[in-house]
Amino acid sequence: MESVTVDAAVAAAEMPRFDDGCVNMQELARLLIEQVVNEVMDTVAAAAAEDAGTSRNGYRDRTLNTCVGTLELRIPKLRAGSFFPGDVMGRHSRTDRAMLAAVVEMYRSGVSTRKVSGVAEALGAGELGKDQASRICERLDREVEDMNGRLFGPDVHFPYPWLDATYAKCRREGHVASTAVVTAIACDENGNRYVVGFDVVDTESYESWLPFLRGLRDRGVPGVLLVVSDAHGGLTKAIAEVSRGAAWQRCAVRLMRDCCAVAKSKSKGKRVARLLSPVFKAKDALVVRAAYHKAAEMADTFCPAAAEILDEAEADALAYLDFPPSHWKRLRANNVQERTNREIKRRSRVVQVFPSPESLIRLAGAIMADADDTWQQSRCFSQEKVGESWALVEKRGEDGWDTSLPTEVELTVASRFADSILAAAEVEMEREAA
Repeated sequence: MESVTVDAAVAAAEMPRFDDGCVNMQELARLLIEQVVNEVMDTVAAAAAEDAGTSRNGYRDRTLNTCVGTLELRIPKLRAGSFFPGDVMGRHSRTDRAMLAAVVEMYRSGVSTRKVSGVAEALGAGELGKDQASRICERLDREVEDMNGRLFGPDVHFPYPWLDATYAKCRREGHVASTAVVTAIACDENGNRYVVGFDVVDTESYESWLPFLRGLRDRGVPGVLLVVSDAHGGLTKAIAEVSRGAAWQRCAVRLMRDCCAVAKSKSKGKRVARLLSPVFKAKDALVVRAAYHKAAEMADTFCPAAAEILDEAEADALAYLDFPPSHWKRLRANNVQERTNREIKRRSRVVQVFPSPESLIRLAGAIMADADDTWQQSRCFSQEKVGESWALVEKRGEDGWDTSLPTEVELTVASRFADSILAAAEVEMEREAA
């Protein structure tokens, strides 16, 4: 009993400590792991030497960066044959899988490869050069390629795809240029969202969008009912060519921004936004259409350019009204893409200028892969709600489109509701101005 007490006291005295006397738990864990791994390698090497009819022949030193610090490993050598602990480390790697995962996650979170070395050193893993960090981050490529190249079966349908692009600075052909990251997010017939495609292109043009959309079609993204995007000329032309028979919804948020942008003053821009905001929130199709017309008429009195945009965009801005009302909130704007683009922007600011298109694809792909995994935990629509779209399409196929005009009473009621919501918007704007 006394011997056990003495041994415990000696062990406590030999524990690594900080300057203030507290036990350094990380260093203690590193020492214990280092001791256990070396002893296990000795035991396994001895058994291997006995089986091969040879003997041991010293050690070769090897370091291994881990999350608890740098391990000083002593790998046994044999006189005949070879021994290598492949289950402990890779032959050409000095970083364990846990540290690899940590570095990859840092990169996904927007930490530049130049800063990863300092973070790894703070974790106790020793120096990790930016070149080594870059090689580690290349492990993301396989995951990104698998997600971007997956094929969808003929039984899978995506009624609602959202398309958009965001820009980041990237070095291309010897100079830095603004480069477009184009993405496609779609909802399937079960109400789940997926990243169905992304790519890096020179510019957001028809020539860039067309092969991208054709690639989606070839990989199995059929059954499109409504495509949601902004009004970029090249994109809309490519959508019309590839997704024939599908409706196109012009993003209501982008439409409002376009109208505000043509206002000659900030106050007029705010007034335009005040008028349009309640229009798209109305829950009745007749009210929405009546309010849209009245908002355009009111905007014409102080901002004719905005009214002109609204007149030209009416059919595309209100395309979502032809679908079930329970879907309107998701379909009238491109919010799902806006959130994803903000995340790409936030993380790309740390890098500032990507050294190559491949590095930009790697980061954007990692972000999209994270989003894709998150979306599988919750549905965009319930399966019953998505079924409403297919039922509506089948009914229109049998009965044709409802071309009957609303009655005079319905138009009067809708007009009164439109007047009330626009009047409330005007009162609220005047109150803010005061």
